[in-house]
Amino acid sequence: MRIDVGSPVLQLQKCRRALRDQPLAPVLDALEAFGFLRVQGAAGIEHREQRRRIDVAHELADVLALAGEPGAAADAARLADRINQDFRKLERVKLSRAQPYEPLAQVLGGVRGTLTRALARALRLLIVVLCILGGWGRHGGSLVGLLQFNLMQTAATPSAIGQLEDITSLALAQARSHGASAAEADASVSQGLSVSVRLGEVDTVEYQRDRGLGVTVYFGKRKGSASTADLGTAAVRETVEKACAIARYTAEDPYAGLIEPEALAHEIPDLDLEHPWNLPPERAIELARECEAAGIAVDARITNSEGASVGTQRNSGVYGNSLGFLAGFSSTSHSVSCSLIAQAGEDMQRDYWYSVARDPQELQAVAAVGRMAGERALARLGARKLATRKAPVAFSSDVARGLFAHFIGAISGPSQYRKSSFLLNAAGEQVFPAFLQMQERPHIMKGLASSPFDQEGAATHDRELVSNGVVGGYVLGSYSARRLGLKTTGNAGGLHNLLVSSRDGGLEPQAFLRRLGTGVLVTELMGQGVNGVTGDYSRGASGFWVENGVIAFPVHEITIAGNLKPMYRDIVALGADVDTRGGIRTGSVLLSEMTIAGE
Repeated sequence: MRIDVGSPVLQLQKCRRALRDQPLAPVLDALEAFGFLRVQGAAGIEHREQRRRIDVAHELADVLALAGEPGAAADAARLADRINQDFRKLERVKLSRAQPYEPLAQVLGGVRGTLTRALARALRLLIVVLCILGGWGRHGGSLVGLLQFNLMQTAATPSAIGQLEDITSLALAQARSHGASAAEADASVSQGLSVSVRLGEVDTVEYQRDRGLGVTVYFGKRKGSASTADLGTAAVRETVEKACAIARYTAEDPYAGLIEPEALAHEIPDLDLEHPWNLPPERAIELARECEAAGIAVDARITNSEGASVGTQRNSGVYGNSLGFLAGFSSTSHSVSCSLIAQAGEDMQRDYWYSVARDPQELQAVAAVGRMAGERALARLGARKLATRKAPVAFSSDVARGLFAHFIGAISGPSQYRKSSFLLNAAGEQVFPAFLQMQERPHIMKGLASSPFDQEGAATHDRELVSNGVVGGYVLGSYSARRLGLKTTGNAGGLHNLLVSSRDGGLEPQAFLRRLGTGVLVTELMGQGVNGVTGDYSRGASGFWVENGVIAFPVHEITIAGNLKPMYRDIVALGADVDTRGGIRTGSVLLSEMTIAGE
C-alpha cells in the first residue's frame, strides 16, 4: 500500500518503523482497486508481485463462489461480509518508519478504529448502490462477475475505437517528427471469458484482456518495426523511437513500402460483426455443465469426458498509415464445444463437436452440441484397422476445408515469390475439375472471416479465385505483389471467406455416400504430413468404411497418402453439407482414389 499525503514531512518511504495491524491498509487497498482512490508518488514499499497474487486469489474466490441471490440489498450485505473476511486474510502491510516520526504511528493508532469503521460503512453503502443500480443479480452475484460484465460492456465501444484512433494517430505523428518518410501503425484491444468443466466440476475460469500497438516506419527503402503492450503516451513514443532506430540500421529493400494509395479502402461497410455476449462466469459454467451433461446422458457407454467449454471474445482494432488512412472496427466471436469418451469393454473412443458464431443467438444450443459429441463418440466404438489398399476417399465437410487451405497456401504471395510452392506459376492453369468453383466473399454479414479492409488498409472485394477449375490469380499483399510485379489483391493477412461450390450443386448426404460407393469416409485427421513445396500428402486418419453407399463400420489407425496436385484433379463430387464454422466454407469432398495404409 502507498500513502501519499502530499507533505514532505510525512514522506513515509524514509520511515524505519513498521506500523503493524494497520486496518486502514485493506480498506484503502479496496478503494484503490475500485478506482476511488488515486495514489501517486513512490511513498511506501509495495510488494507488487505478492499483492498481485493476493488479488488474483480473491478474484478467483469471487468467481467460483457462484452466489446469485435475487435481493440486491441482501446480496450487498453478503458481499460486504465477504469483503470483510477477505480483508482479514490480507497480509499485513509493513511501512518502515524512522524514529523521528514516531508520533505519526501513535496518531494513526489512535484514530485507526474510527477511520476504519467510517470507511467500511461508506464502502458498504457504495456497494449497495452499485448492486441496486447495476443489477447485482443479473451479473452472477459476485464482485468479479459484476466488474467483468462492466469491462465486457466498455472494451469495444465506439469510444474504444476513438481511443485507438488517437493512439494510432499519435504513433504516426511521432514517426513523422522523427523524419520517417512513411509509417503505419495498428492498435488493438481484446478481451474474453473462457470456462471449462469436466465431469461437472469447474476445470478452468479464464478472463483474458490484451492490448497492443505495432508500428512500422520507413526511411526510404529501409524499414523498422517495433511493438508494445503499453498504450500509454510515453510507451507509444518510445516504441516509435525504437522502430526508427531499427530502420536506420537495416539494409534497403526495394520492395518495401506502404500500399499503393489507389488500393486503399475509401468506404468502410458495416458487416455486423460485433454482437457482445454479456456472459457472467457463473452462467458460462452453467452452460458448459449443461452441454457436457447432455452428451453424457446420450448413452450409458459415455463413461468419461475431456470436458466442455464456453467462451466469448471481443476485439477492437484500428489501422492507420501516413497516406491518410485511419479506420477500425470491432468484432466478437463466441463458441461452445464438448469432447466425450465412449467405452465398450476395453474399447475406448473419443469424439467432439463445437459451435462458433459472431452472434451468440446463432450458436447451436449447448445441449445439442453435447448430444452431437456423444453420438459421434458412440459411432466410433468398434473401430477396426484396414489392410493397405487403394480406394476412394471422402472428407467430411468439417475436415475438407484443410484440403483447400493447402491450396491457398500454395498460391499465396510468399510461396510464389520464394518459389516454394507445388503450384508455382499456377495462375491460368486448370488445377481442379471443371465443375469446381471458388469465390472470395469478404463482405458476408456476420462472417467469421469477413473484413472491410485488409491489414494494410486495402479494400476487400468479391473475387472469383477459381472458375471452372482454373486458377484466376494469387493471394497477395502489397509486398508480395511487388515481388511478383503484380498488384495487391487485398489479402494482406489472409483470405476473407472462401466459398467452395460445385457448378452442378452439391450432393445430399445419402447421394454423396452412394457416389462414394465403397471406400473411406474420413472424419478426423491427425499429424502435419503435408509438404507445401512438393505437394506430398500423408496424414493419420479415422472415420468409417463405406460399402455400397452405406456406412459399414468405423475405422482408425490408418494413413491416407497422395500428392495434392493429382488429388485436386481427382475430386469427383462435393456435398451439400456446407460447414460455415470457419473462413473456408465447403461441403464434403470426394476423391476418386488415394493410398490407404493400414495393417
